[in-house]
Amino acid sequence: MSAVLYQADIDLAPVRTRTLAIIGYGNHGRSHALNLRDMGVERVIVALREGSPNRARAEADGFEVTGLSEAAVRADAVSLLAADEAHGEIWRTHIAPNRKPGQALILCHGFSIEYGLINPPADADVVLAAAKGPGGAVREAFERGGGLLGFWAVHQDASGGARDLALAYLAALGCGRAGIRQTSFREEALADILGEQAVLVGGVCALAREGFETLLRAGIRPEMAYIDTVHEIKYIADLIHTRGMAGMYEAISDTAEFGAHEVEGAIREAVRPVFEAVAADVISGDFARRWVADYEAGRKSLMARRRAAADHPVEAAGADIRAGSARRTP
Repeated sequence: MSAVLYQADIDLAPVRTRTLAIIGYGNHGRSHALNLRDMGVERVIVALREGSPNRARAEADGFEVTGLSEAAVRADAVSLLAADEAHGEIWRTHIAPNRKPGQALILCHGFSIEYGLINPPADADVVLAAAKGPGGAVREAFERGGGLLGFWAVHQDASGGARDLALAYLAALGCGRAGIRQTSFREEALADILGEQAVLVGGVCALAREGFETLLRAGIRPEMAYIDTVHEIKYIADLIHTRGMAGMYEAISDTAEFGAHEVEGAIREAVRPVFEAVAADVISGDFARRWVADYEAGRKSLMARRRAAADHPVEAAGADIRAGSARRTP
């Protein structure tokens, strides 16, 4: 892997000299489009489906908005920032039949290449330009004068300039302010999905709900159970973000640290088989196949699980706590 690169190491010409189509204008699409423009990328167009609710926002932000197929005709490079699971349909229906020869493809996750949703032609530069964080954070960090860590990879280098394109795109997002590192499509895809499922989203929510229910069974009132299993996650996460896990332990009470060290080993042993099963599911591609199939079937499974999560008693307790906090805020 190459050395960490920063803003001063990178030439922005590969993005400043092209017509760049941003496909999608959700959190990622909007943040990317605004940051690119603020960094001097003048020929940015936003491509949306007919009837997209994001059209008015993109136009209010001052961007030209086109359809997906028209963008494929016009753009020198396409940044595909729609939801990962939609990439296959967008590529097959709109981009592949209409793209100009030599058009580059930029992706912010490795998902659609690693799991075969997109099969790009040989004349395309295909690069990964991943700003590591939620889409909205890309813009928020940029506006504060900073940036998110960036990771780049090349899947295809048809022109000989794919690496320069990936680096220029990330630098134009502001990632050069924090540091840009090399990765691979496979590494980024697996790390992203495994991290989210096992720890950042699935793991955290599973532990929080289980802890909440355990406290209820022990006779703790819902609002108190919520505070000690969900509400205070933010404070611990902030400490870990700024100080690391060892630094977090130093910052909390000795009682909390002593008990945490005693229970951490048992929890890790209990969840290890689950984590290993999740890893096997993701690495094999089975998860990606199930998710794309559910998306193409109307997201029925996802919607059912979302409704079940919303009906969990922890949500009512949390709503009461948040409402009380809002009333106290001047």
